[in-house]
Amino acid sequence: MREIVHRHLGKMVAGAALAVAGTAAMVAITLPGTAGADETGGTKGGGTGAAQVAGQGPDGAPPGVVEQAPAEGRKGTGRDPLTDDEIQRVEKIALNQQLLHTGENVDGGRGPQRLSVDLADPDTDELDDPNAPRQAVVTFYDYKTDSLVTKTVDLGTGKVERTVVSQGVQPPLSRAENAEAAKLLIADPLGAGLKADYKDATGHELTSPDQLQLDGAVFRAVPGAQPAALDKCGEHRCVRLFPKVKNGPWIDARSLIVDLSARKVAKLDRH
Repeated sequence: MREIVHRHLGKMVAGAALAVAGTAAMVAITLPGTAGADETGGTKGGGTGAAQVAGQGPDGAPPGVVEQAPAEGRKGTGRDPLTDDEIQRVEKIALNQQLLHTGENVDGGRGPQRLSVDLADPDTDELDDPNAPRQAVVTFYDYKTDSLVTKTVDLGTGKVERTVVSQGVQPPLSRAENAEAAKLLIADPLGAGLKADYKDATGHELTSPDQLQLDGAVFRAVPGAQPAALDKCGEHRCVRLFPKVKNGPWIDARSLIVDLSARKVAKLDRH
């Protein structure tokens, strides 16, 4: 395995070498796929977050409201995975008009950013009940208010059973969020090293996130451990990217953090 040393971002390494070499250097990082797992209680089962909107009941919302449900389409039964039709249906039910018009997604568009749709875990007293309600948990991130919105939808009735709105909760990043972070980084002066390393590896200019294989981890601020520009990370949704040339090496961009909420890029000091 050959290591290619550059004067831009520092180095590009092939394959899994980055994961081995980079572990000790990561500061305040949650590995991809684990961010928020210990904060939200998971996205399944409608677990409550760190904070709830004022005026909501102990379950996070007033009694559920029946929405105008779209056609049911193909349905699963029991603990079957959600079908594509069910996923589309519960997302439309969860995304009511108020949330659609007041929320904001990762690129500033209308409506919150969809993160996940999962089959809800049954209550303890429903574990052996073949007729237990089949429910789905839909999670959105609203960049307008930096809030995580979690809705539990009953697939049988088309009713929103529970809504929880939390702040300071940062679940794993979606593919769209990683792509938007890369787009901001490519356009920022601090992304010059990333683009130079990409050109060294491929001979081509880097102009779009589509040219990269992307993974990312939520970055949280640690007091005194980063520049002031990143002090709100955790309250804001911030990303540390792990870009890879498609069919090529990883590019070390660990020192660059993208604040998706503020749409800014900052560089960590390396000691």
